[in-house]
Amino acid sequence: MKITVINGTEKHGVTYKLKEIFLEKFKQNSEITEFYLPKDCPNFCVGCTNCFLKGESTCKDYVYINAIKTALLEADLIVMTSPCYAMHTTGAMKALLDHFCYLWMSHRPERVMFEKRAVIITQCVGAGAKSTAKDIKDSLSWWGISKIGILKDTLFYDIVWNNLPEKKCTKLTTKVSKFAKKFSKINYSKRARTTLITKIKFYCSRFIKKQQYKKDASTVDNMYWKEKGWFDINRPWKQK
Repeated sequence: MKITVINGTEKHGVTYKLKEIFLEKFKQNSEITEFYLPKDCPNFCVGCTNCFLKGESTCKDYVYINAIKTALLEADLIVMTSPCYAMHTTGAMKALLDHFCYLWMSHRPERVMFEKRAVIITQCVGAGAKSTAKDIKDSLSWWGISKIGILKDTLFYDIVWNNLPEKKCTKLTTKVSKFAKKFSKINYSKRARTTLITKIKFYCSRFIKKQQYKKDASTVDNMYWKEKGWFDINRPWKQK
């Protein structure tokens, strides 16, 4: 089994600790690849739109983006972590997700994403865990992933694990372990089920793409959809 982890910060704080507890259930039988932001994707998306108009290989940060994308496509389970910064995900995680906008269903989704599973791990001192998880889930779901587990918690006391009350640490450890156990029991040799919501997003994107194709069949996005057969009877959740 292959797991790809995207850490939204290089800091080894509470989110890192929760992630490590989660991975304990998988370490013996899994190949785990981790990326730390911003180290492994140090630059912001500048909105040049080259990925949309000319292809992702023309992105100025392609060397970083392609390495992460390759690991995501090979993974059986994707783990995305981020503490809450100002009610949302870290700037580094947002920068990475911006780079991957071309993978959205409205552009050029990868077929294998529709069969994958993902986990989001986040925490905050007070409010913001829900909106932080949503920042990441929005991208994952528009990539085509239906099975997305979210682990979030509110610390209240402190942002340093060793400063948290022992009772809180025990509660968090138990919570994460139960969450990990649930995902460790999944048969990853079988595709994840594509939900109705994901299919609706796909069909809405397909409708728009068909209209665009009638106007100009030569765009990178439109040629991609035509090549995949998605304007016809093929669907990403049915194809091999």
